[in-house]
Amino acid sequence: MNLANKVTFLRIILAPAFFILYLLEELYFPWLQSQLWVMAILWLLFIIIECSDWMDGLIARRRNEVSDFGKLFDPFADTLVRMSYFLCFVYTRILPVIPLLIILFREFGILFLRILMMKKGIAMGARKGGKLKAVSYALTGLCCLISVTLLRLGFLDFVFIFRYAAFGLFVLSMVIAVVSFIDYFIVYLKTETK
Repeated sequence: MNLANKVTFLRIILAPAFFILYLLEELYFPWLQSQLWVMAILWLLFIIIECSDWMDGLIARRRNEVSDFGKLFDPFADTLVRMSYFLCFVYTRILPVIPLLIILFREFGILFLRILMMKKGIAMGARKGGKLKAVSYALTGLCCLISVTLLRLGFLDFVFIFRYAAFGLFVLSMVIAVVSFIDYFIVYLKTETK
């Protein structure tokens, strides 16, 4: 477990922490919604998670620690994190459910392709479309969290701006996810012909 993979592992730990804190206050402790410290912790978790996503790749390249394990571990952590966010935001009706289902199908499809590639001894890392998808997922999460924050702080006049932005980015993320899946599938098909 090199340093880059340890940074990736941090996301795997923090994703359920975000999910639990967000839903605990929504489902069981609604009085926590008025507590600024809860939003501060959610923001801290979000920032650490997103920064660690950027840092692990940078560390791996700078320290020459790029590995087959890391090529699979990093996208797995990304998927776990972003799906945790999206489930929270769909539950609170900031995001619609249909794009989430399409995105989930894509993520499971990529997981299946990666397993098939591993059987051939190939670790399929992130491609440009996958990286673009990750950025669009992160921006969607950011707009959602801004929307929730504004709502809880009582700045209702501005909430709709970020909700529309989140919706637009979510639909764009869905499209990018589908297109990138097609790209990964083409790469897989090329390995079948070899």
